[in-house]
Amino acid sequence: MKKIFASVLFLLVMTTAFSTERVNQDSVFNYELEKFADLRILRYQVTGFNELSLQQKKLVYYLSQAAICGRDILWDQNGKFNIAIRKILENIYKTYTGDRQSEDFKKFLVYLKRIEFSNGIYHHYSSDKILPGFTKAYFSGLIANSNQEGFPVSPGMSVEETLQTLIPIIFEKDMLGIKVCQDTDKDLIMNSAINLYSGVDQSEVETFYNQMKIEGDSTPVSYGLNSTLVRDINGIKELTWKVGGLYGPAIEKIITWLIKAKDVAENPVQKDLIDKLISYYITGDLKRWDEYNVIWVKDTSRIDFVNGFIEVYSDPLGLKGTWESVVNIKDINATKRTEAIATNAQWFENNSPVDKRFKKSQVKGISAKVITVAMLGGDCYPHSPLGINLPNADWIRKMHGSKSVTLENISYAYHEADAKSGFLEEFSIDQKEIDILIKYNAITDNLHTDLHECVGHGSGQLLPSVSSEALKNYASVLEEARADLFALYFIMDPKMLELGLLPSLEAAKAQYISYMRNGLMTQLKRIKLGDNIQQTHMRNRQLIAKWCYERGMEKKVIEKVVINNKTYFKINDYVGLRILFGKLLAEVQRIKSEGDYEAAKQLVENYGFKVDRDLHAELLERYEKLNLPPYSGFVNPEYETIEQNGEIIDVILLNTDDYLGQMIKYSDTYSFLPAF
Repeated sequence: MKKIFASVLFLLVMTTAFSTERVNQDSVFNYELEKFADLRILRYQVTGFNELSLQQKKLVYYLSQAAICGRDILWDQNGKFNIAIRKILENIYKTYTGDRQSEDFKKFLVYLKRIEFSNGIYHHYSSDKILPGFTKAYFSGLIANSNQEGFPVSPGMSVEETLQTLIPIIFEKDMLGIKVCQDTDKDLIMNSAINLYSGVDQSEVETFYNQMKIEGDSTPVSYGLNSTLVRDINGIKELTWKVGGLYGPAIEKIITWLIKAKDVAENPVQKDLIDKLISYYITGDLKRWDEYNVIWVKDTSRIDFVNGFIEVYSDPLGLKGTWESVVNIKDINATKRTEAIATNAQWFENNSPVDKRFKKSQVKGISAKVITVAMLGGDCYPHSPLGINLPNADWIRKMHGSKSVTLENISYAYHEADAKSGFLEEFSIDQKEIDILIKYNAITDNLHTDLHECVGHGSGQLLPSVSSEALKNYASVLEEARADLFALYFIMDPKMLELGLLPSLEAAKAQYISYMRNGLMTQLKRIKLGDNIQQTHMRNRQLIAKWCYERGMEKKVIEKVVINNKTYFKINDYVGLRILFGKLLAEVQRIKSEGDYEAAKQLVENYGFKVDRDLHAELLERYEKLNLPPYSGFVNPEYETIEQNGEIIDVILLNTDDYLGQMIKYSDTYSFLPAF
């Protein structure tokens, strides 16, 4: 199915080659493709694909097509004008007849690449609007010298009127200025540009969904997960994301490929879960989503996937799920590592340093595996997670368990690309630190992810009367902190040696060094000087690192050292630091289990939000010299079907080295939603 992609333009012809190369596992694989702005584009290898059976290859192919078909959904969720703006920019890219070698056009290309990377006009991490590096006047010239028929038109408007409406949204910083507002002094809904609500304020949203809840319901659905809440002349209502509803055309395309995938499913359990997912997409019934997740937890097939409205990080109230998909192949050998953790899940629960009231007496159904990613989609593309733990519903996790995956080929691509960056030499206090990190950091990063996803998110329980929404806008930060702390506490436990997961406890020091350094300092490379932290995972990491640093200052557990005007954070007492991790874990679990909103607010606002301006300025200056962009994302592989007499007889794995070419191809081939 995959071909060399080209776009032929009128007048000044420009051909964009979507170049691919056949995978050769014995050849040198180039992980890094290009850098621009604050971004770096990488590739990942799909090792093991060629050893799959034809049925498994077809399953990967069909699921991968479904993973790409939902792309427009995420774009629209990220901002109501995103698809229209993308179409404008891509039309200019494909049809502009002016000087394509000028500095301004190069700035336009960088802007286009950034928008494609973030699936819209808001930065994928900071949530700030991405502003062009060129003027409105130059942009008007780009428009005037491009094919007018290729621009989107808003209903009831001309092309010119449509463009004049959108230009201020592109250029004016404060107009729909931030995707997700986290400032609790403001109305979080009214001040967020995320396209999950329309015409309603925060109190109205909270009242609407609180009225839906049934007191004493032990198996509540995830209210609001798959809908846009709007106000019209008849009042407030939900527009459900389903066939025949909002996002229907894209969902229908996803279903088309899921039906094909069901026909080549590996076993009856997998066939059943795909059928449940299709039923959910058709009806929008959240009970069917729960039924799908219960079956998905039990599925142990070699080929696996997630597909749906899942993570709620982009909703300031943590209710509505953005669309995502990951298709993967189980790494059988590496999975022995995660299976050892999952098998001992009850031991981890019993030995957790939290109050026994908040522990599960019986940990159920935790499964874990290491995977090779075969395709990323939606909110996992092009920037990918390193681990996934699902489902999110607390009652399903308690009654049926959860499934954790570590995306090892994604992690490996990061490490390979970073190997010669100079980062360790710049931010390590001495050669001893460098040696520990070189020797053990890759091992402990993967183990931290395993522990975080498998037993971290899978641990603990709410008290019977506590709602999973009790922490509101702080729920996601505290949940990530809870899982991180669980991993940090246990990674230096002798149990790691007993299970054969670490060669020595000396190795665990690598994770403590890298985590504390990142949380206190180096992650600040991702935000602009003068800003505070908005992103959930960054808040979580600073919260942990700063809390432990302050609590350990008197005994110098962690020491701030300045050498030649450069700041370093030196860990003097690793055992003492582990004790601090345990104390904070106990408090975070208490907050979640009791639904203590005020304590959650104090913890996040005091430790996870504000940035040390002087340290931030120093960090940015040091980091700039490394020429190492703070963010990385990936191009996807391509799959080409070989057919004979109308039947697929093989699926060939290809790799691309053309980031923008892949983005344009996806827009041309997999865009199923209207611009307005």
